Amino acid sequence: MAKAKKKQAKTRSDFSKYIRWFWILFSAGVLSVALIFLLAAWGVFGDMPDHTQLENPKTHLATEIISSDGVTLGKYYFNDNRTPVSYDDLSPHLVDALIATEDERYHKHAGIDARGTLRAFVFLGKKGGASTISQQLSRQLFVGVASRSTIGRITQKVKEWVIATRLERQYTKEEIIAQYFNIYDFGNNGDGIRSASRIYFDKEPIDLDIKEAAMLVGMFVNSSLYNPRRNPEGVKNRRNVVLYQMYRNGYITENVKDSLQKTELDLNYTPQSHRDGIATYFRGYLAGFMKDWIKNNPKPDGTKWNLYNDGLKIYTTIDSRMQKHAEDAVQQHMPRLQAEFFHQNTPGRNPTAPFLDLTKGAIDTLMRRSMRQSERWRHLKYDLKKSDKEIEASFYKPIKMAVFEWKDGKPSERDTIMKPIDSMRYYKSFLRPGMMSMNPQTGHVKAWVGGMNYRHFQYDMVKQGKRQIGSTFKPLVYATAIDQLHLSPCDEFPDTPFCIEANKHGNPEEWCPKNSGGDNDYGGNRTLKNALANSVNTITARLIDKVGPQTVIDLARKLGIKSDIPPVPSIALGTPDISVYEMVAAYATFANKGVYTKPVMVTTIEDKNGTVLYQFTPEANDVLSAETAYVTVKLMEGVTQSGSGARLRSKGVDAYRADYREIVTGYPYQFTNPIAGKTGTTQNQSDGWFMGMVPNLVTGVWVGGEERSVHFKSITYGQGAAMALPIWGIYMKNCYADESLNISKAEFEAPASLSIQVDCSKVKPKTPVDDENDQLPDDLDFN
Repeated sequence: MAKAKKKQAKTRSDFSKYIRWFWILFSAGVLSVALIFLLAAWGVFGDMPDHTQLENPKTHLATEIISSDGVTLGKYYFNDNRTPVSYDDLSPHLVDALIATEDERYHKHAGIDARGTLRAFVFLGKKGGASTISQQLSRQLFVGVASRSTIGRITQKVKEWVIATRLERQYTKEEIIAQYFNIYDFGNNGDGIRSASRIYFDKEPIDLDIKEAAMLVGMFVNSSLYNPRRNPEGVKNRRNVVLYQMYRNGYITENVKDSLQKTELDLNYTPQSHRDGIATYFRGYLAGFMKDWIKNNPKPDGTKWNLYNDGLKIYTTIDSRMQKHAEDAVQQHMPRLQAEFFHQNTPGRNPTAPFLDLTKGAIDTLMRRSMRQSERWRHLKYDLKKSDKEIEASFYKPIKMAVFEWKDGKPSERDTIMKPIDSMRYYKSFLRPGMMSMNPQTGHVKAWVGGMNYRHFQYDMVKQGKRQIGSTFKPLVYATAIDQLHLSPCDEFPDTPFCIEANKHGNPEEWCPKNSGGDNDYGGNRTLKNALANSVNTITARLIDKVGPQTVIDLARKLGIKSDIPPVPSIALGTPDISVYEMVAAYATFANKGVYTKPVMVTTIEDKNGTVLYQFTPEANDVLSAETAYVTVKLMEGVTQSGSGARLRSKGVDAYRADYREIVTGYPYQFTNPIAGKTGTTQNQSDGWFMGMVPNLVTGVWVGGEERSVHFKSITYGQGAAMALPIWGIYMKNCYADESLNISKAEFEAPASLSIQVDCSKVKPKTPVDDENDQLPDDLDFN
């Protein structure tokens, strides 16, 4: 008995020992786990984010360019094309798909899903992982790429858990979901949900439907593998898994699931790169503007803003609708014009194509100069340290390249093998446009088209490029004469040969301009309105003789033209090189009652938190009296009533044909509202211009080749009325069709007191006679 009791006592003692060891080991395990978490929290396993970092996690944010009508025109970024959105900007379908697929008990845990963790531990992850949305966010924000070692993976997982619980304390559930969508890289420059939804579906995140949301959420598992452009079938299968999860968790019905799983992805792929999208040339200009602004406006701490990482918001004056109309007008007209140019400049018709009036030696010299100015030369010379001989030889070795072409009336690329020197000559054969549209009262630039394709023609012909302006300069001469001499559009001048003798007005030799029709293009008297409408050179020469070149130059400077203008009489016919930007601003002064308003492109700049960093201040100056400006406008109305711009009024042909030659005699615009404007054609048809105005919109268009020796042979196709005016007509027709733009069709407002008669039917014209010059003109011919 005693022995049995002793044995029983020993058994109890052994059991108690086991119990004691169990609790010791259990407590040690708990303490060890707690210690591991504490060590992780203290940063022993690597840096951990503090409160400030949790509040403001470091993510690179793209700078966003926003139009006046609230549309994103583009972004500036290096690697991260990310623009964050709030929870309220997310489609409910996105949230439902995310929770159903990634974290079914998201609203029931505080960062760590104990049930999911236990399941993953027991089944070694074979029945799903245990990472919550909060853990996945902590990994992307602070932990980074998974370690390859077992110990490393364990410590990283611990750090995830610690940070996830901190995130849950720091943010609401909704804020965590928004951050999760904002941080993920969806591929193809789709950094964050806003970029992804715009790139894959051309929609804002709030507008995504069920299947679109399911596709994007499906990409969370691996956006490289499930890339809808490279692996559409795999992405579709993954999307269908997400749709099943949404059904399983009660977010959609079985019928909805079954019907959506049968559909295609229906992508609307809209790439967001610096060379694609809308307003590319304007964005190129804006980058320079921002570079200067950043240089002179540091952050409060003295450091510089980063245009590509700091998430600035740039609010611009560009109207996305008008910009689209402008780009559409260019793309509708230029391929047809180019087709005619190619037709005229085949090797059989023009052995020196695309050049005219140049010898082979002159062409070789031009090409060598262009070669040395090319980006290819710069790269080989300064980056790769090649010799001039090696570089020049490389231009004559065929290489693979993609070249620009118009295909079916749209810009396209063609893969080919070509010598770089031949590609340079090929690109010189293309005619190029420049176009700007501006509200004359506010100075707000509404549309900016610096070329036809930014990938292949990056030189901006709105502000960078300056070309000879031809007869579009004549209204400045007329305005000066009206201002100085109080002339009326009804006053008559003799249309006879006219010369300005040598040494007068700084002219080194006698200057005798002739009209566009040559020696026989004279006759009788013309009113100023008729003379401007028909671009009569002799009468313009008479006017500059009366007021002097310097007076005209002084007015040009007040109108914002800073380009070089030599003080000689020939400027009257448009010899200076001036940009589209300058000309539009100058013409806008006439529409704005004589008040020059400096063009405005940027209204506000904000930081990522919405703090205003820059607010534009209007710059305006009285340049001309309201009367002089109005009379000049009435003169220019004559251009579209009976002059070279009258085709804007005609019915013309009903539609364009592929052969551009069908449309040179008529245009289907049929405008009936008041339009003031002026065409311009320079020597040898190298440059075609049209400046057009209605009361609240001034638009200038230039078309020409890169080289002045690239031009049409005849004025039939090479005049401004055929090269540039159609772009203006198409653009304005589309703007008028969009009634939300409120483009005016009204009369230009006359000043309260008008002492100069503009209605020639009510006055007997006075005729300043000037017959002292009867010498024959030379061959200078500007139309």
